Amino acid sequence: MEMQQFYYDNKIVKKFIYATIVFGVVGMAVGLLLAILFLFPNLTDGVSWLSFGRLRPLHTNAVIFAFVGNAMFAGIYYSLQRLLKARMFSDFLSNLNFWGWQLIIVAAAISLPLGYTTSKEYAELEWPIDIAIALIWVVFGINMIGTIIKRRERHLYVAIWFYLATFVTVAVLHIFNSLALPVSGLKSYSVYAGVQDALVQWWYGHNAVAFFLTTPFLGLMYYYIPKAANRPVYSYRLSIVHFWSLIFLYIWAGPHHLLYSALPNWAQNLGVVFSIMLIAPSWGGMINGLLTLRGAWDKVRTEPVLKFFVVAITGYGMATFEGPMLSLKNVNAIAHFTDWIVAHVHVGALAWNGFMAFGVIYWLIPRMTKGPLYSLKLANVHFWIGTLGIILYTLPMYVAGFLQASMWKQFNPDGTLTYGNFLETVTQIIPMYWMRAVGGTLYIIGMFVLVYNIYKTVKANDSVEDELAEAPELQKISSGRLKGEKFHPWLERKPIQLTILATVAILIGGIIQIVPTIMVKSNIPTISSVKPYTPLELEGRDLYIREGCVSCHSQMVRPFRSEVERYGPQSKAGEFVYDHPFLWGSKRTGPDLLRVGEKYNDNWHFNHMWSPQSTSAGSIMPGYKWLFDNKALDISDIEGKMETMRTLGVPYTDTDIANAQNAINEQSQEIENSLHADPDFVKSYEESKKKAVARGEKFVPMKDREIVALIAYIQRLGTDIKVKK
Repeated sequence: MEMQQFYYDNKIVKKFIYATIVFGVVGMAVGLLLAILFLFPNLTDGVSWLSFGRLRPLHTNAVIFAFVGNAMFAGIYYSLQRLLKARMFSDFLSNLNFWGWQLIIVAAAISLPLGYTTSKEYAELEWPIDIAIALIWVVFGINMIGTIIKRRERHLYVAIWFYLATFVTVAVLHIFNSLALPVSGLKSYSVYAGVQDALVQWWYGHNAVAFFLTTPFLGLMYYYIPKAANRPVYSYRLSIVHFWSLIFLYIWAGPHHLLYSALPNWAQNLGVVFSIMLIAPSWGGMINGLLTLRGAWDKVRTEPVLKFFVVAITGYGMATFEGPMLSLKNVNAIAHFTDWIVAHVHVGALAWNGFMAFGVIYWLIPRMTKGPLYSLKLANVHFWIGTLGIILYTLPMYVAGFLQASMWKQFNPDGTLTYGNFLETVTQIIPMYWMRAVGGTLYIIGMFVLVYNIYKTVKANDSVEDELAEAPELQKISSGRLKGEKFHPWLERKPIQLTILATVAILIGGIIQIVPTIMVKSNIPTISSVKPYTPLELEGRDLYIREGCVSCHSQMVRPFRSEVERYGPQSKAGEFVYDHPFLWGSKRTGPDLLRVGEKYNDNWHFNHMWSPQSTSAGSIMPGYKWLFDNKALDISDIEGKMETMRTLGVPYTDTDIANAQNAINEQSQEIENSLHADPDFVKSYEESKKKAVARGEKFVPMKDREIVALIAYIQRLGTDIKVKK
């Protein structure tokens, strides 16, 4: 049989590896800064683009899409070519994929700190960047499918099944969750509202973890662990069961993020049932990975690559056991909104994704530079520092989570809350936040060790060049099933049919959960007293979104005695019908705000936003001094915002829209008048006026500044429902 010669494209793999390393350092550095801001909340005082609320989505996006995303592409581009015995379909598309992805990351790094965000977790980027993501993802898919079509290997190996499922599912998730109506070039509103928006978001959010952080890395596991251990995959049959059951079950599990919320009970319960079932395929994959090392455990003691892989798979097993456990309602009642969830997420991110990425990098670079790794000793140092970092990060967060849950729920014999002041809990967990910062520091030090080791390896060895290979051309055979051929082996040589079946598997769960929630009105009963936001409140809500307040504050009172006593009546689905997007939150670093309206006067909120510690001793909330700057709130888009909201079903009338600017002026004047009731405010206000005049600036009245709009929104929260005083 005649052999064909061709070259594997190693240069694209090198680019993605280097990007992985660079953005790994950046993403982890931002994460470390955020950990330090819990300890020194005013460290970046007055610098808006370095505030916690704006940097938190930058950290998650940098780690997920920049670090893990680039590692995924590097691992796929290397393994796919060798599994298919073919160069990538198009060098142009490969490079377009690379440079397009890096430009998207840069766009995120600029836009998020500037406050351009949709606030939807893991999907914060605004609509032009969302479109770019979809286009570049399609480029990646075309390149992968084109390579599969021109392959020289008949059967598609298990890793490729996971790559295909990743491509299809991420495309579906991203497009449907990101549907929004633009107001301007960098502002849009989600087409979904309230409960529906929450369900679609967590259908996306949970499955972004499933199909961006998990399935592609399982594909990498199935390729790189057998290669590194020089052993075949433990069980072919188990890999089949693992793949199909995982992609079918995972897509249903999103509602477990919304237990005890205003989401209809049937949807919550579906999420719980399928989350529990997820243990089986998840642990099936873990077992398949670890048992692949049978007969090679002696190598684990000496080879750092295998050490990283073993801890990665163990982390995957721990996270995928804990996830279903957290979806049990009695466990979720304790863990949700606490730092337990932070610990859970970071077991997956630091151990599973981080260590898999490090193992792949340490395995790939020597092979592509045709020389040994500069220092196995340094790689081992990285492994142990990183492992210690994971332990010191996660264990204190578990303790903090248990402490938060127990303190929030404790009652005195007379029926009052034992810890009625939310800050009593915050001050108790500060030592755990110190330990987290230490753990994060160790982890990023390990990353710097990798940077040095890889740099020295690349410098000492050959430059990365395309690799010569040869394989016979694929011979055509019958399109039907061969005699004695079972269904799955036949499917493995039919990429189109395999992709279609995978698509059907992932669509079933989404359709059954989402369509009824959106189409059946009885799922979201309306409340007649709930009215649309006034124009000023709408502007204030956009500021709340811009500043990332949802990162620390929830707006969802669950039906527990402790929460109703602390915050007020439990949340109802009809309260959120005009919320585009929803702002239920997923973490309580501060108290829930759903019923905070009219609980404090305007002056309290004014002082609290300027210096939280002045009203709440021991608070770890930063000040928002830029909201007070001598510049006017931009209301030039208010009519466009209201028109967009009306298109989405919010009942604004023509008169409401025409009178929007007058309504803003009237409501803001009322708030300024109430602020003047405080002599200290009057004194500082007059002083700032004199200073502005002395500097030759035009003085902007307080009623026209951003802080007033934010106060208007906060004072509106929960006032449509009778609030417990």
